[in-house]
Amino acid sequence: MKSIITLPVTSEALAFDDEPSAAELDAVEREMPLILAEVDLLDVRIAMLDRPATELDGRSLRRARNRVLVERRKLTNRAATLGGAA
Repeated sequence: MKSIITLPVTSEALAFDDEPSAAELDAVEREMPLILAEVDLLDVRIAMLDRPATELDGRSLRRARNRVLVERRKLTNRAATLGGAA
């Protein structure tokens, strides 16, 4: 018969309160323009699902894609100048 050994609960496990840390919140705040641009792109794509694409839809889609690319570039460049990873 094998015995079951219980390990003591560490103070680190007890300190976890399911809330994001300040560093995690800062990272989300830095990425928020990209997140919003991606949401806008998704909105345009969803709007185009139930109808034929028009010239205006094409423009909206290109504009949303370009905004996502711009925000990704800004985030990457900011991370590069700070020495971190995006």
